[in-house]
Amino acid sequence: MKPLTLLNYARDQWVQGAGSLVELPSAVTGEVVAATGSSGLDFKAMLDHARNVGGPALRKLTFHERAWMLKALANAIMARKEELYELSYETGATRTDGWIDIEGGAGTLFSFSSKGRRELPNSRVLIDGAMEPLSRGGTFVGQHVYTPLQGVAVHINAFNFPVWGMLEKLGPTLLAGVPAIVKPASATAWLAEAAFRIMIEADVLPQGALQFIAGSTGDLLDHLTLQDVVSFTGSAATAMKLQSHPVIARESVRFIAERDSLNASVLGPDAAPGTPEFDLFVKEVVREMTVKAGQKCTAIRRAMAPAEHLDAVQQAIADRLARVKIGNPREEGVTMGALASQDQRDSVRAAVAELSRSARVVAGDPDRSWGNGGAFLEPILLRSDDPWGSPAIHDVEPFGPVSTIMPYKDLDDAVALANRGMGSLALSLFTYDNRVAEDFVLGAGAYHGRMMILDRTSAKESTGHGSPLPVLVHGGPGRAGGGEEMGGIRGVTHYMQRTALQGAPEMLSKVVKQWLPGADKPTGDTHPFRLRISELDIGYTLKTASRTVTLEDVEHFAHFTGDTFYAHMDEEAAKASPIFEGRVAHGYLILSFAAGLFVEPAPGPVLANTGLENLRFQTPLYPGDSMRVELTVKSKSVRDEERGEVRWAVSIFNQKDEVVATYDLLTMNRP
Repeated sequence: MKPLTLLNYARDQWVQGAGSLVELPSAVTGEVVAATGSSGLDFKAMLDHARNVGGPALRKLTFHERAWMLKALANAIMARKEELYELSYETGATRTDGWIDIEGGAGTLFSFSSKGRRELPNSRVLIDGAMEPLSRGGTFVGQHVYTPLQGVAVHINAFNFPVWGMLEKLGPTLLAGVPAIVKPASATAWLAEAAFRIMIEADVLPQGALQFIAGSTGDLLDHLTLQDVVSFTGSAATAMKLQSHPVIARESVRFIAERDSLNASVLGPDAAPGTPEFDLFVKEVVREMTVKAGQKCTAIRRAMAPAEHLDAVQQAIADRLARVKIGNPREEGVTMGALASQDQRDSVRAAVAELSRSARVVAGDPDRSWGNGGAFLEPILLRSDDPWGSPAIHDVEPFGPVSTIMPYKDLDDAVALANRGMGSLALSLFTYDNRVAEDFVLGAGAYHGRMMILDRTSAKESTGHGSPLPVLVHGGPGRAGGGEEMGGIRGVTHYMQRTALQGAPEMLSKVVKQWLPGADKPTGDTHPFRLRISELDIGYTLKTASRTVTLEDVEHFAHFTGDTFYAHMDEEAAKASPIFEGRVAHGYLILSFAAGLFVEPAPGPVLANTGLENLRFQTPLYPGDSMRVELTVKSKSVRDEERGEVRWAVSIFNQKDEVVATYDLLTMNRP
């Protein structure tokens, strides 16, 4: 292929770097694929453009509007995925590797789009938790909220997943309403630039929302502020260098790091040869060694097994590795491609040489030469019979198709060995024994960001040891960086500021676009079920008539439903309880009668009841008591042109105006 000249995208313009460019070789052939550079860029102006143009434009949008934008970006990537696959081959990736990167990246955007529309309000402020009463009379309350940071997210990405690595950061960032400047690793920057170009050409982003640096970041970090975020993926050495930057320290710039990780996989003491768990363990170790040629931050670097099974583990892994076909990823039948560059291959060889001082190579030849200019390296399996006397296996990460097997004495020893890595992104445990799983989680959980417990029942649908998922946290403590990415809406809040608001309930309700207890509850002549979402005001309330609940009602409900619990049917037993003064109405009878009091039966804007949340019964309702309901519009959210969701605050009172029950009712309504 003709070498590409990669461009920067600065202040909504494609710009070629000035001066000489850096040539980027193919991982497969060694021939030049692209040239890149960022000399001449005004990095301060790029930051200012993001803050002054991109940020305000994104913050004007609601969470749902940003979520739809993410879906459009994902669709654009998927529509042109074949272009990306062609470029991906030159990074050394097979079609399967490319699927994880390209379609996995698009899938991450789809996931954040879906969660944003399902779990976030169609507004611009995110409520965090329940309202906190701060005064006896209820006129002064507190409410935690999240609002978007008014700075820039600087994304510094790794070479191994140039598309997914970019999109897994952009999903939560854009959903939060924060503009981003993307800096890919140079080794595979041509693929990142192509995916970035597709998103720009989709024409769904406001100006200033995204920018791209194809080379060095220059003095970019010198101009960061307290409103900015740096999200980094790469080596611990580089992370430490960035994190200690004087401006990042002085301004308390948020720094999210995902770095080196000596991830472990543990064969449970019950998983002897011949069990499904043994076979699953072997298969997973080999898969993690060979997918992306082992260039995964979550790959299994340390594989631990009971001492009596280590020989069997070694033989099984070696046999399976012998069937791996290495070569040009474009060729039929190739199951493992090249490393990203010859420099990366040499780095892995150096790491293997260091590990070999205290462990021995039992499969593969790290010095085998392929002679075609590519960065190929066959999978290398090492064995250490003295894992406590071999510190290098817990400290040195060979970022390639390399893993070390080692024995453990008992479960406590396995936990200690797993934790010896001093923090990892991912750990997997293969066991069919619930007690083993429980003890291991309690012993090792604090050291690992994600733990997969795999057995014969979950294996078929498992996503595997090393698959970060957009709904789960991706990160880990200690040497793994101490950061968290993705994790569903948790990842979105990394790019937002949590603020504790204090004030009157009515005032805060207007700010957060949600009715809060104690705020005004205006009423009107029109039943709220007769109004579309656009016609409903937050706080609009229906106050119903009262209904007396009789003993006959309670007994009829008991026999009709089969719920003859003693508190409803046995006067003496009910009085003997420490809670009741006698027989009480069923909670579900109260809910049913409440619906009968507030429901408007005729067809109208309300399409369906979709749920009930946060139900609390607070005061018993006795036969002879009356009940009434206040139905209040708590929040509303338009989903599309045909429907939306209304959340109603329901309060049930008795004749003494004591609160009997409260809950949130969810309905699907016409917009």
